[in-house]
Amino acid sequence: MNSDRSDHSDRSDRSDRSDRSDRSDGSPVVLDKVSVRYGALQALRDVSVAFPAGVVGLLGPNGAGKSTLIKALLGLLRPDSGVLRVLGHDVSADPLSVRAAVGYMPESDTHIPGMNAVSFVAYCGELCGLPHTDAMQRAHEVLFYVGLGEARYRNVETYSTGMKQRIKLAQALVHDPDLLLLDEPTNGMDPRGRDEMLALIRDVADRRKERTSGRPPISVILSSHVLPDVELACEYVVVLDKGAVATDGPIAALKGDSTRVFELRVKGDEARFIAALRETGIESHDESGEVLRVFVPVDRPVQLLFKVAAQQGVQVRHFRPSVPSLEDVFARALGD
Repeated sequence: MNSDRSDHSDRSDRSDRSDRSDRSDGSPVVLDKVSVRYGALQALRDVSVAFPAGVVGLLGPNGAGKSTLIKALLGLLRPDSGVLRVLGHDVSADPLSVRAAVGYMPESDTHIPGMNAVSFVAYCGELCGLPHTDAMQRAHEVLFYVGLGEARYRNVETYSTGMKQRIKLAQALVHDPDLLLLDEPTNGMDPRGRDEMLALIRDVADRRKERTSGRPPISVILSSHVLPDVELACEYVVVLDKGAVATDGPIAALKGDSTRVFELRVKGDEARFIAALRETGIESHDESGEVLRVFVPVDRPVQLLFKVAAQQGVQVRHFRPSVPSLEDVFARALGD
């Protein structure tokens, strides 16, 4: 994908403004004590967090505040208190500059009936400030990039679900943004389509790392409820719960080495065995009705599992080491 457009004065002016903005902390997105309220509902509660450069996953259960956070970052919602800075811009003070530098892929379909793909993506480029000729050229480029080159003259309403997801990514990329906000980008896609979409997301970030024009690498915030997708595409996560940050950090660090994970199958009173383990500081939960996933802190010997089993009259029929997953991180962050 050709993302150099240094000859376009409007894009260069925006790039210059972005370069002059305060990015001393190196984080493209920073929230400082941000709160958003809908009447009596507190959607975000005093949120302070920095999203680092790269591909960052935004996680949380329904109602956690993910959509509210994205709308606030786009300047579509004004926070009741606190400051949001996106690419160095104060969102409340300069929302148009933020939206000019951000590509947004919404969860719901947003195509215009009767428009073919190339016309729709070019129109989105013009809405972002591109001249008509440049917008049309970029539309062709990004549609080929996302795998819709052969279908670019078809009306969008004839597209499959997976193709509609791709065109939403294309319109988010058409103006060559510095930040992508992706809301459920693999929603409704089959396994192969999901893998291809995640590969595109990683490729977008990797390609912009190679730029030599002085502009920063593209950053991505990926909001999703599909934890394996986030684990595959992202290196860092921010987990929201009840409008607050439950945890954030590099995925590898959050998995940590403070706990060893094992899978067990047991015969006997499983509930009593789990309760006895918890009394010793070992957490466990039932994975599938047959397999127990057990978390043993490093300061406790693994043999303690078998000692507790013997004390409770439980037979361990299967035992093997496992590895911490993003699901474990998510569950711990939510206190499950």
